Amino acid sequence: MTTLTFPLSRIEGHAQVVIETRDGEVHSAHFKAMELRGFEYFLQGTPAEEMPVIVPRICGVCSTAHHLAAVGALEDAYQVTPPPLATKIRELMYLGQLIQNQATSLFVFTLPDRLGLTSIFEHAADAHSEEVRAKIAGRALGVRRAGTDLITLAGGQFIHPIKAVVGGVTSGITPEAAAEMRTQLEGVLPLACELYDHYWEASLAMGERLGTWGDDSPAYYVAAIGGRRDNYYSDVIRVMSPDGVICDSFHPRDFRHYLTFEDTDYSYAGRTSYKGELIRANSLARVNMGEPAGTVYTDHYLRRFRETFGRPAHAIMLFDLARGVELVYSLERALAILEEPLDNEDMAP
Repeated sequence: MTTLTFPLSRIEGHAQVVIETRDGEVHSAHFKAMELRGFEYFLQGTPAEEMPVIVPRICGVCSTAHHLAAVGALEDAYQVTPPPLATKIRELMYLGQLIQNQATSLFVFTLPDRLGLTSIFEHAADAHSEEVRAKIAGRALGVRRAGTDLITLAGGQFIHPIKAVVGGVTSGITPEAAAEMRTQLEGVLPLACELYDHYWEASLAMGERLGTWGDDSPAYYVAAIGGRRDNYYSDVIRVMSPDGVICDSFHPRDFRHYLTFEDTDYSYAGRTSYKGELIRANSLARVNMGEPAGTVYTDHYLRRFRETFGRPAHAIMLFDLARGVELVYSLERALAILEEPLDNEDMAP
């Protein structure tokens, strides 16, 4: 038996993939998270109101989602409903994270791999590759910066935002600040589309070398999306069956009745399933489940994705191509919200 170990570095934390082979055949493959984070333990006994500033430390990349999830959990426990304006500002925080995260994943982490570059930050060996790298780097960082600035505007600070509190948010967004943010997003939207088109073409060009888009086993898809257009900030979890039918929905507080978590003997990360069946969550789930947004660019990319790969698309490597649809959607949705008054009513009940 031969054991192949591949350390993973483009994540928050430490992990590795371990593959065991015999006579050229793969016998097992496991993802191993190598550290115990322990948040569920050291939060015990902590004042509940401190959760929204503690749990974002789980991750420096997606701290916004942890901040909002913690506040939402407390509001559910206290039976508090935030006012509509506070919900819009929280949605802007979440959209900022999607912009920042998807731009980082697509254009900083994986696009260089598609183009044979070491990194967008390291000079390429030949003149043509260097010209491509320089062009991508500036635009990619500009799109990413728009996401971080949006999180800062709506959340108070980029890493570990602080503005969401039980019952609302601590402040609104002035018309002047909203207009400035809109100008920035309008400037990066065409850049994001151009970069995504480039990423799409480079990805499809890998087809002959890859031969497959990875594991395409039919799965159930789980996401807080659906039911209406323009909704990536929902408090309802929906489930899509392998044949593309929304087959279940539930409130997050009831997840134990629908999702099963199992510890593993090889990793600190466990397994979660839907009634014992394989699930996929993340960008591919949301693109499979989402409806047209009623915007020019998002609907174009969503239609292209489904015409090319079907609905639902199952291949696991399509996660990345789905990220691009979400990136464009987040920019267009944020632009729409920023057109509305965001400081003309109470931020909390």
